[in-house]
Amino acid sequence: MKKPNVQKMQAECDAFNAAHPIGAEVFVQLDGVDEPFKTRTRSSAQILSGHTPVIWLENVSGCYLLECVSAVPAQAEAPSSEPARAERQRA
Repeated sequence: MKKPNVQKMQAECDAFNAAHPIGAEVFVQLDGVDEPFKTRTRSSAQILSGHTPVIWLENVSGCYLLECVSAVPAQAEAPSSEPARAERQRA
């Protein structure tokens, strides 16, 4: 049996943690469910028992493989209402 590459797994966890602090919104692909489930992280990503990168999530029992978790895309910024406000002031 091939020994897990702990440095590679730790790098995955570190990259995820740098981009997604505890409480960040994420999607998780739950077992047996077609649509991703939107939730929040409740821990940092870590290596479970020296062999698997995982994370704990809100409203999900137990931990989940980090490879099943993805970021929620950032919302596009709402257009500024400054021009409309300036237009009303002139009237």
